[in-house]
Amino acid sequence: ATLDNNDYLIANKIDYKLHPPQRGDIVILRPPTNNSTDFIKRIIGLPGERILIRSGFVYINGHKLDEPYLPEQWVNDTNWPDNSSGRVMGTEEYFVMGDNRNRSQDSRFFGPITRDRIDGKAWFRIYPVGQFDIYKKMPTLETGTVFAGYAPQAA
Repeated sequence: ATLDNNDYLIANKIDYKLHPPQRGDIVILRPPTNNSTDFIKRIIGLPGERILIRSGFVYINGHKLDEPYLPEQWVNDTNWPDNSSGRVMGTEEYFVMGDNRNRSQDSRFFGPITRDRIDGKAWFRIYPVGQFDIYKKMPTLETGTVFAGYAPQAA
């Protein structure tokens, strides 16, 4: 599922203290260019992986990434990085992208993010009510602390 601007969601802040982020997770993060605004993005590339974008398609270690969550009209012809064979993520670096690829400020612009800039994992959307959605397996209250948030920069 994809988030829209002004959606409200509940996020799990403890999940990534127990295990690392996984590809496809929707996360709340602080971009390196702005400490005062939270962004909502999807984890695309993991530490140690080579990321390359050609003609709008993401390649991880030379293999095209299957992204069934993307509406076709949101795939653009962006290349990243320019004129190279890709970039390998550092040991604590993640490549994040918004699902609305044509309008997203993400790792293509501000670079990979480090794990310490990821504040939580989207748990489920609570507003608008008609768009209620659960994101993957929901943790129990015993295993996670949650916070409610507002998505000013949707994925």
